[in-house]
Amino acid sequence: MIRKILLLVLFISSTLLCHAQTQFISYKNNKLQYQGRIAYAKDAAELIWSGTSVTISFKGTSLAGEFKDSDTSNYYNIIIDQKLKSRIHFDTRKKTYQLTENLPFGKHTVELFKITEWDKGKTNFYGFELEKNSELLNPPALPKRKIEFYGNSITCGYAVEDKFKDNSIGFFENNYAAYAAITARHFNAQYQCIAKSGIGIMVSWFPLIMPEMYDRIDPTDPESKWDFSKYTPDVVVINLLQNDSWIINNSENSEFKHRFGATKPSEGFIIQSYQDFVRIIREKYPKAHIICMLGNMDITRKDSPWPLYVQKAISGLNDSKIYTLTVPFKDTPGHPKVKEQQDLANSLIEFIDKTVKW
Repeated sequence: MIRKILLLVLFISSTLLCHAQTQFISYKNNKLQYQGRIAYAKDAAELIWSGTSVTISFKGTSLAGEFKDSDTSNYYNIIIDQKLKSRIHFDTRKKTYQLTENLPFGKHTVELFKITEWDKGKTNFYGFELEKNSELLNPPALPKRKIEFYGNSITCGYAVEDKFKDNSIGFFENNYAAYAAITARHFNAQYQCIAKSGIGIMVSWFPLIMPEMYDRIDPTDPESKWDFSKYTPDVVVINLLQNDSWIINNSENSEFKHRFGATKPSEGFIIQSYQDFVRIIREKYPKAHIICMLGNMDITRKDSPWPLYVQKAISGLNDSKIYTLTVPFKDTPGHPKVKEQQDLANSLIEFIDKTVKW
């Protein structure tokens, strides 16, 4: 009994000593820098969307953080001094994780970047933990350029790192390696990604479409509305319709029946639906360049009618700052892998260079 009491005293003492040697930086601290749509619970920031990130700058040698995940399928990149260093995921119980250690003593910036999408659940971020002798610094200034993406699995980076199959588990997904994030880094632009695998404009593989999701902070909560004045992009990229193109030809699909009943949508309905969504985005961002992109899965295969649908929709808007970009079909099975995502990024980067004056 005495031995147990001594062990308990030693444990409490070591815990108190550990906390005495560290300083806790709350998720609310104004020296932390967030990108993406962030929701807030009572005591934590909620990281939900692909590409959401939190950044801290400090003078010291190590960094830990306190997290709790609603699932264990979420993964994050740890980026130290602008270099990708490692990957981490969190447990469903609240605990402290070591993010980096044994750095040369000095100024460092660490970014935690969510590479999985919101169907893997949300992550509660409570704060960072620095050594007692470390100093919290002001974050680097955010880039002046801003870019925003609306997309599906291609934009999410679904299965991008599965070399042999098209696996849906979070381990193989990596938004950081997808064309959208690559493009944002190329232009040194702030990045916001509103995307979900399987989503469409008219119909999805599940009961939610982009016109119902695009304006949410928490995509699972229809009452959670985003304030569009908080982020005004210079460039918006819309890369959708891949899922629509499959489901509208499958009248037995439950979501086909939910959205269309027994009648396949007409060409006019498709064009009008796409045009309506682009018009919504234009209303939110009156001055933005809007790129209506298709590719590089089979929606852009030879003889596909979908590029023409998009062209007709955009022509009808008569807006000189709305463009179309069609990236050729990759002609390989499954979702785009690392090289094919880079090909998408190269096409988009070249188009922006030729078209947009930042």
